[in-house]
Amino acid sequence: MKYLKMFNESTNISEIEAICEIYNITNYTINDDDSIDVNGDVDLRRKKLKELPLKFRKVSGNFHCEFNKLTTLEGAPKRVYGDFNCSDNQLTSLEGAPQSIGGYFSCSYNQLTSLEGAPQSVGGFFECISNHLTSLEGGPQNISGDFDCNDNQLTTLEGAPQRVAGNFYCISNHLTSLEGGPQSVGGGFYCNDNQLTSLVGCPQSVGEGFYCSINKLTSLVGSPQRVGGDFECNNNNLTSLEGVPKRVSGLFLCYSNNLKNIDYLPKYYKELNISHNPITKIIDLFTKPDEYDQISNITDKELIMDFIDVEIIQQDKLLVNRLVEFLDDIGKPKSREELIELLKKDYEIR
Repeated sequence: MKYLKMFNESTNISEIEAICEIYNITNYTINDDDSIDVNGDVDLRRKKLKELPLKFRKVSGNFHCEFNKLTTLEGAPKRVYGDFNCSDNQLTSLEGAPQSIGGYFSCSYNQLTSLEGAPQSVGGFFECISNHLTSLEGGPQNISGDFDCNDNQLTTLEGAPQRVAGNFYCISNHLTSLEGGPQSVGGGFYCNDNQLTSLVGCPQSVGEGFYCSINKLTSLVGSPQRVGGDFECNNNNLTSLEGVPKRVSGLFLCYSNNLKNIDYLPKYYKELNISHNPITKIIDLFTKPDEYDQISNITDKELIMDFIDVEIIQQDKLLVNRLVEFLDDIGKPKSREELIELLKKDYEIR
């Protein structure tokens, strides 16, 4: 590139000054090693750069070099007191990135497969969305804001920061486990749209919501036991609520699963949605006349004896009578007494 001459020992002050003028860099100091310290911001966005045009050392403001064609961060400042953004380039490595950043760090929309070389001290959020990351090894271990690694190729959270003051996002990866993930999350934890079969390894306390929808979960064992916001586990293959926290400060959403009872339901929640589960289908049969009158499928009838919530039957005599009538056609108990005895046996009612 035309202005890379300054990396050589022969670079002179006039050449550096000329480059600074071209890129509107003002209020700077030239150091003995031909690097520069900038008192203010550096804005190199959309300059069609393949490499950085100067060797930077410190920048007191923000450093922007996004929307270029950078393949390397050679020449990037060692320390940035504001934000550092190198997103939307062609980077395959973070080698050369600043190691200390006072604001946020973004390296999203590149071709990174690793976070090796990433800054170890970040004052704001850390964002590495839409790369080709297969590991989080090399990244910082403490984040003062959000950590966002959505839309990568992660199969594990090994190497993830262990403390995140804001939200932790790992949506749309290939995760099968949360082992290695952060153990302290001050905001929400978002692990939607992965291939999780277990929640073991997730933080046991999240300051805001917990979101694990669209996975392959058959159990909620391992869930955080303190959730400061919503708890969403929709679109999995859950058959039980065992493992959920006893208290959810926000919404409890567990629709589109395979729940066959409502045992372990949290004692406290703001709003509940467990629709599109076998248990709610069965409850509807006896609480909505239209649903009851239209059922003719033998499989749906058999679900009643297998999964119906006993407490509802005990509290509603009309429902019991309807159940007896409903089961009459398929040879089930025909008297209230026989039905209750069967239910006592099946559910061990005392």
